Amino acid sequence: MLINIQDFIEFLRKTAQQGDQISQVVVPVRSEYADDTHTFFRPLTESNTPLFNSYRTVDPAKFLLYLPREQVFPAEQTKNRILAGVKACDLKALELLDAALLYDQFTDPAYKQWRDSTLIITSDCDDISSSCHCNLVNGQPFAENGYDLNLSQIKNDFLITVGSDRGDKLLDRIKSEIKTRKASESQRMQVEKQRKRIIERLTGQNKPYSRSSHYEKLRTIDPAPWQDESMTCIGCGACTHICPTCYCLILNDESKADQFIKQRSFDSCQYNGYARVAGGATPRPSMTERFRNRYLCKFDYMVHNFEKIGCTGCGRCTQACAGEIDFRQVVHNLQNMAIAVQ
Repeated sequence: MLINIQDFIEFLRKTAQQGDQISQVVVPVRSEYADDTHTFFRPLTESNTPLFNSYRTVDPAKFLLYLPREQVFPAEQTKNRILAGVKACDLKALELLDAALLYDQFTDPAYKQWRDSTLIITSDCDDISSSCHCNLVNGQPFAENGYDLNLSQIKNDFLITVGSDRGDKLLDRIKSEIKTRKASESQRMQVEKQRKRIIERLTGQNKPYSRSSHYEKLRTIDPAPWQDESMTCIGCGACTHICPTCYCLILNDESKADQFIKQRSFDSCQYNGYARVAGGATPRPSMTERFRNRYLCKFDYMVHNFEKIGCTGCGRCTQACAGEIDFRQVVHNLQNMAIAVQ
């Protein structure tokens, strides 16, 4: 199904303004800073213009579904909304968060409310950032499943793909309000060519960081190489906060005389005080141990717990790192080292 891009944006604006079924539409928009190509998720307004088909936003979609700080009991009422322009790396991250926060023996009530009330529209990447590396973790620069609708740009149109019943209902509403057209086979082929072009760019960019996928060998590496790789790490926690799959939390009791209240906030395994107990003991007192823990969490612990790698290749941790540590380079160096000592 083809739809004109401007018509689609106006449909989203109108939907948000009407507020009957959807009270908010959140989209990627350019930074307010001049000459900045980065985008951020912001509510769609009359004064901003979404950019759907660039690379991923600076802020992960996680920030809109698992908030840096929010009341989880009693969970506050969420808004029915559309989150559009989500990239495949963020969607894969949500799959992991779902496994961690929505499983049968534990459900985070606030996260569940946001997930249930948010309709996800993904969009293909037609550009890459210098740190994007989804191709190194079995990812693609386009969503394959798990979305409600997906957008692939063809000149001034979007090719819309339906991924769920909710998406199908939204598409029915779109068709009732604006003109749509059937996509031709040549237009579908054009989408495939565009996707192949981005994959080739990712492959070329990340060739120096190629590595084995036998990540279990990271556990076998001696402490010294971890110390070398973590030399410039200052433990600021930027990497974990910006990571779309990190969900470590601290739960505060902020009850009042007449009300039981629990507030959840982001925590970070990179902090010196993380997991420290009342007696002062901590399981990972050195920065190197905490640095190692983050990599093993992504490539060992999460695989063990969820059968998924905890890295989706978004590259945000590399761009946020105050110590200029390239996540890809660390994994490449350590994997090669693990193989060499076998």
